[in-house]
Amino acid sequence: MENLKAFIRDVPDFPQPGIVFRDITPLLHDPRGTVEVMHRFVSHYKDEEIDLVAAIESRGFLFGAPLAVELGTGFVPIRKLGKLPSSTIRRRYSLEYGTNELEMHRDAIEPGSRVLLVDDVLATGGTALASAEMIQELGGEIVGAAFVVELEFLHGREKLADHPVLSLLKY
Repeated sequence: MENLKAFIRDVPDFPQPGIVFRDITPLLHDPRGTVEVMHRFVSHYKDEEIDLVAAIESRGFLFGAPLAVELGTGFVPIRKLGKLPSSTIRRRYSLEYGTNELEMHRDAIEPGSRVLLVDDVLATGGTALASAEMIQELGGEIVGAAFVVELEFLHGREKLADHPVLSLLKY
């Protein structure tokens, strides 16, 4: 499984004209690709002291929940506005093509918890930064931020400069 990039499909003009979307669906379709991603994440973080894995809706859930199970931690969903049933905190963030808001339950993270943030793609970094800010607002410590794909030309890593970032694939 040397070449995970073979599992990533380029979709031009999605979700808007001029954007090339890096589609992980073929990776999810082939269990070898998904297993390899999980193996790499687990290998990288298995010796870290992690209390929680927090993942960003929706494709971050596909990697975050099984990673939490593998690492023996709890799982925290970070959702789009209006999807969580209890008291929440929220952050507005910018995308390369607009803005949106994320929420997390107020009781999801106890002060001092060591949290690994997970998503499928790091693009502009707005989503990840908003998520990291909410984790920190609740008293959590970001152990790292893990992504399957990083779009380097959008400089999202710069927004996460205070946190260790692992990206398995870079474009």
